[in-house]
Amino acid sequence: ALARRYNTRKDYYQQIEAIPADQLSEANQINREMILYALRNQLSDYEYQMYLTPLTSETGPHNRLAYVANGKHLRNAHQANVYLSELREIPAAMEQYIAYMREGIASGITQPAVVLQGMPNNILAMVQEDPTESVFYRPIAAAKSNLPSDVFQQVDSEARELISAHINNAYLGFHDFMVNEYIPNSRADIAATNLPNGDAFYANRVRHYTTTDLSPEEIHNRGLAEVARIRAEMEAVIAEIGFTGSFEEFTHFLRTDPQFYPTSAEQLLKEAAYISKKADAVLPRFFKVLPRNTYGVAPVPAEIAPTYTTGRYAGSSSSDQPGYYWVNTYALDRRPLYALEALTLHEAVPGHHLQISLAKEMENVPGYRRSTYISAFGEGWGLYAEHLGVEAGFYQDPYSNFGRLSYEMWRAARLVVDTGMHTMGWSRERAVEFMASNTALSLHNVNTEIDRYISWPAQALSYKLGEMLIKQLRADAEAALGEHFDIREFHYQVLKNGSIPLATLEQKVRAYIAEAAAEL
Repeated sequence: ALARRYNTRKDYYQQIEAIPADQLSEANQINREMILYALRNQLSDYEYQMYLTPLTSETGPHNRLAYVANGKHLRNAHQANVYLSELREIPAAMEQYIAYMREGIASGITQPAVVLQGMPNNILAMVQEDPTESVFYRPIAAAKSNLPSDVFQQVDSEARELISAHINNAYLGFHDFMVNEYIPNSRADIAATNLPNGDAFYANRVRHYTTTDLSPEEIHNRGLAEVARIRAEMEAVIAEIGFTGSFEEFTHFLRTDPQFYPTSAEQLLKEAAYISKKADAVLPRFFKVLPRNTYGVAPVPAEIAPTYTTGRYAGSSSSDQPGYYWVNTYALDRRPLYALEALTLHEAVPGHHLQISLAKEMENVPGYRRSTYISAFGEGWGLYAEHLGVEAGFYQDPYSNFGRLSYEMWRAARLVVDTGMHTMGWSRERAVEFMASNTALSLHNVNTEIDRYISWPAQALSYKLGEMLIKQLRADAEAALGEHFDIREFHYQVLKNGSIPLATLEQKVRAYIAEAAAEL
């Protein structure tokens, strides 16, 4: 099946690539680029056998199958029965994932064992003795008011049986496979370039996630330059605060003083919601088009929280559902409040919720344009949104501003440690030390992040490179247009085509700048 899909997609790719771009409308030029981008990644998945490692330090088949339940809204008996049929397939799907992973062991294509230590507990967290407590039961419980009582009773009974007798057993089997077979036989080294055909694989991932032709060495050096620039700004904030110790002593103070940490999950969520609402209020100053869809603030699901990142945006799956800004409430002593403004602006608005929702609401474009997410664009925008908070009046507290700079440093340091670990022989310990000594991230977050970069090669490069391009385009627009520069119009031009490759973004925005300058 993989080979058949690969050959079909390769044929599609060759046909579309053969269409001369200069003979297409502007809209279809973008459509062509987006299709080719998606197909290249699908072809690469097969060519580099990425399907043999269907897991990272954060996620795996256990999460992926649970996503079947996320966003399910069962409004009638037909939808309920379709959902039951999907639940019946979970044991077979899990066996197929295991088969691929066994093939990976035999081929030397596995995740490093060091990043998988938290995975067994995450899998067990998905197994509930009471089936009504299972993530897979949630759509059933929510459907009670939509289904006739006799239909609900039938669906409810079958769902409980499927969860108790089949899905739980599949998850326990996957847990045992991970503990007894996969982790003991996973590779000891961490560099993607040490995989079979590893140099080409990492170069492929760099091109995919950055949508640039930059080499790992060029990216590494850009990262070092950004680290030096941001470090100087952080030192200036420390001086403003009046702290007389070293940088290391200051970050130790931030990591250990209770005043900077929430005392309850409710406090953390309420503070995130308050910042979100303040951010909502400033949007009209910076954007002339806002999304129709709304978003909520919710905790990261407990079953994945221990190894999950500090926060994330979970987009809506349908037009009648909101997006969610997820905040990790696990281990509150590792969730600093001084970083919450930057995190909120990145994940909610004007970051991911605004950008992704506007893309989903684009009109007169193919469906794939609304749903494609290009990391260099989306994460670059999210990091730009953090900095936009300076203009919007956030970060009035110097500790919060230091938190913003620490987050920017986090993304700059990624350029250094990702390329360092995967191409320059850096150890995990060296990467942890570099990240810990240059940011105010908690040591838990530092370790979680480094494991993410190891298990998801090159994805972390996209943030800073995307942000740097958006900032450069804005500086060029301000220089060309002077007093006629309109920040709302600039943001409209950046976002109006949805998530696109950086080269396409630069082409379109520079065309806007030239046209606007010509009209002056």
